[in-house]
Amino acid sequence: MKQNILLFSLIAVLASCSKDSTTPVTDPNEKGVVVLEFDNRAGTDDLILNNQQYRNAAGEQLTISAFNYYVSNFRFITATGKVYTVPQDSSYFLIREDVKSTAFRTLYNVPAGDYTQVKFMIGVDSARNVMDIKKRPGDLDPAEGGYGMYWSWNSGYIFAKLEGSSPASTDAQKQFRYHIGLYGGTFNNGPRTLNNTREVTLTIPNNGKAIVRRDRKAQIHFFADALKMLNGTTNVSIAANPDVMVSPFSAKIADNYTQMFNIDHVHNE
Repeated sequence: MKQNILLFSLIAVLASCSKDSTTPVTDPNEKGVVVLEFDNRAGTDDLILNNQQYRNAAGEQLTISAFNYYVSNFRFITATGKVYTVPQDSSYFLIREDVKSTAFRTLYNVPAGDYTQVKFMIGVDSARNVMDIKKRPGDLDPAEGGYGMYWSWNSGYIFAKLEGSSPASTDAQKQFRYHIGLYGGTFNNGPRTLNNTREVTLTIPNNGKAIVRRDRKAQIHFFADALKMLNGTTNVSIAANPDVMVSPFSAKIADNYTQMFNIDHVHNE
């Protein structure tokens, strides 16, 4: 009888341990670190500026000389739907292919949890666009980190920039320029512009998780495909549209860049 009781107790303990190993219990006050890594690509290849030739879905040959974009308003979501919103002041990043250090961004004080999705905006929201410039330091300062990504004449940010050259371009210098911005504001008391901010929600592949703990750092590795600005819901012909900025066609490129990102993998260190 005693042996049966001992055996039953041992089974109960083992079952309890098994359950605990698959159901992480975290201190609600526990915080950790998440590193965002943005790896720019051109299709399946690494993006190389200025001397590598690529081809868009329209069959046009091109060389890319600049690829920059803003990502902002990050949220991390668990499998149970719990959402952590990164404080806005810590949630605006300009990624520039020509400045490799911008590819890595570190977020501190992220609540411990097992996150399966990441949601963010491509661009800069309307509230931040019109905020006092003193409240827009770092990447958002047009004179510093955000140099070249701000329309002073239109008082707004360029959300994504793709520049280069192509034999297909009808530009005199065979250049192409896609500067996509506009946040739905007004200019010189005119009508409201297009709103080319976009949001994406990405799921970590292979049932993966970004595991955040006090003693564990999660590094999320994103791929950003520059060619998706041209290849997507609308296939953009450089011959037909070599220069797109504030025209209505910019909305089509904005729709394309929602398909630009995916999460390749996560390191839980």
